[in-house]
This record gives sequence, structure tokens and C-alpha cells, in this order.
Amino acid sequence: MELDSLPISRPRAVIFDWDNTLVDTWPVIHEALHKTFTALGHEPWTLSMVKQRVARSMRDYFPGLFGDKWQEAADIYRQSYTDIRLEKLHALPGADAMLADLSTKNVYMAVASNKEGRNLRIEVEHLGWNPYFRQVIGASDTPRDKPAPEPVHAALKGSNISPGSDVWFIGDSEIDMECAEATSCTAIFYGELPINPLKYPFARHVKNHAELTRLFDYTLK
Repeated sequence: MELDSLPISRPRAVIFDWDNTLVDTWPVIHEALHKTFTALGHEPWTLSMVKQRVARSMRDYFPGLFGDKWQEAADIYRQSYTDIRLEKLHALPGADAMLADLSTKNVYMAVASNKEGRNLRIEVEHLGWNPYFRQVIGASDTPRDKPAPEPVHAALKGSNISPGSDVWFIGDSEIDMECAEATSCTAIFYGELPINPLKYPFARHVKNHAELTRLFDYTLK
């Protein structure tokens, strides 16, 4: 990663995606979807397929998958996910140290996720990360979910900071990059880039939390 390849604004605020940006939830999502597909007579997806296809919130995505049975599918998925989430929920390597370090740098921190808000907040509390975040915004907490701009505005509520280049939006999906562009925030892509080029631009690509910590150190020195 070239830290000085392009100009990048010093962040006043950082908004994080949750799933597979701060925590490894692909195994949980995959297992819950497998049970949902099987219960409704659908061919289950492989883990690779889940990683390629899952990004939007359930209320935006399930109607297209399950038609008029999407609410039944949502109930099955919620219960399946709830049964296993805390047992299998793990922070990504270096995420806790990165958050602890960033919390000392006078930067406003929040989460904006397409996971249902009540489940998201349970997971944040389970990991002991509540002190890091001023707002934790999930699906259905706002009238529309990412990539709509409402979750970003909700994440910044009470901060006296408006969306702009000095707000970094960090996520692992094109939905996150689209949301960042819709709100004029600085987009940081986390993790492995997809094979197909992304439609939406991003200012930096970091592969792990060690690289992200270095980027914060570089811009906040």
C-alpha cells in the first residue's frame, strides 16, 4: 500500500462497516443462510457465493431471493443467526488494537452496518466495544439502509460533523463505497478486492488492520 500515492484528508470522523470489516462473520452468515435456503427448498450457496453476493440489508435483499416468502425466510435466518452468532463471532485480527489506538487520537468513531440494528448492538456490546463508538447504526434504524445516505447522517448525529472528505467511510463491499460516494465521504476499501472492478471510487485500499493502523498514523501525525 502506498500511503502517499494520492492526497487524502485528515479524518475528523471515521465510520466503520461491521461485518467482515471489523469482525469475521462470514461463517455465521453462511451457516444461517444455508439453514434458510434448505428450509425453503432452495439450493444453498457456497461460502464463496455468499461472500460475492451478500452486502445489502435483509429488507432490501430477501424479497428478490424469496419472493412472497421473504418474511418467513427472514424469520428463519434471524433465528438461525441468533443461535450461533456469539459463539462464532470473532474480531478480525488487529481490529481491537486498531480501535484502541484510534480512540486516543481525538477522532469521532461510529458504525454503519446493514445488519439489523438490535443484533448489531448486541455484537458490539459482546466484544466490549461500546466505548469506542458514539453511534452504532444498523438496518431499519433509518428509513433506508446503505447505500442510501441516511445511515451516514445518523452515524454522525450529535457530532457537529457533516459528511464530507474529512469523514472516512471504511468497508469491505461496493455498497460501502457507493454509500461513501453518495455522502461525499472519503472511501477506504478494506480487505481483498473483488475480481471485477468496482463501480465506485475509493481513496485507499487496506488489506488488514495493521495497514489501516499505519494509514491512521500517517494521516493523524
